[in-house]
Amino acid sequence: MKLVLEKAADFQKSISAISVLIDEAEFILDENALLLKATDPSQISMVDFRLEKSAFKEYDVDGKMKLGLDLDYLNQVVSRAKSDDALSLELSEDKSRLLIEFSGVSTRKFQVPLIDISAAELPNPKIDFDAEVILKAAVLQDALKDAALISTHVSLGVDSDKFFVKATSSKGALDNETGKGDKGLVELKASQPASSMFPLDYLQDMMKGPGSDSNVCIKLKKDAPVEISYKIGKASLTFFLAPRIESE
Repeated sequence: MKLVLEKAADFQKSISAISVLIDEAEFILDENALLLKATDPSQISMVDFRLEKSAFKEYDVDGKMKLGLDLDYLNQVVSRAKSDDALSLELSEDKSRLLIEFSGVSTRKFQVPLIDISAAELPNPKIDFDAEVILKAAVLQDALKDAALISTHVSLGVDSDKFFVKATSSKGALDNETGKGDKGLVELKASQPASSMFPLDYLQDMMKGPGSDSNVCIKLKKDAPVEISYKIGKASLTFFLAPRIESE
């Protein structure tokens, strides 16, 4: 097995985005893509990562393979790459370590131990969403920063012509709206209004990955998990987060 990326930057950003939520997980490699699907330790969030074979300069995978890794440590190693470094991932001869090589102004080699993770295959939640909005990442990133002044939970919602973020507590209230015609809103579709409340810190972690001008797709249904997806270069990341159901 050997994978080579011309530039480490997008893989680096992807691992950083995943590792804030997931402690350890299995990468799955097949003839088409490098994949990862895992839940966080509390099991209220899930990430689905995919990097297609076409993104790699070299993609040599024999059949289906699984690589269990400590993602926090992998992130620390990968973060040592310069953005223009080429990145090589290779399995050691005894299949106990992942060999990571950065090639740029110098060549640096790391060996990261593989760990045994007996994880069941996770299906994505099957949800018939009522609303879908595509907006610039900065809109949600800024709204979450605003909400952090008010509360540890935040409501995300869509109605016929706007996306909104709301938070309330003894400190006051926030009502942040992005409507059709605002430059931060790319597309909005809603069969009916939808909103749910979510833990703010998870949403902030999920939104650490995309650049401020990246498009982010948010899918909502009342009292159902939210789906948040975006791309980092050629890598696709999709997150799911369970809502906080308020008792009547």
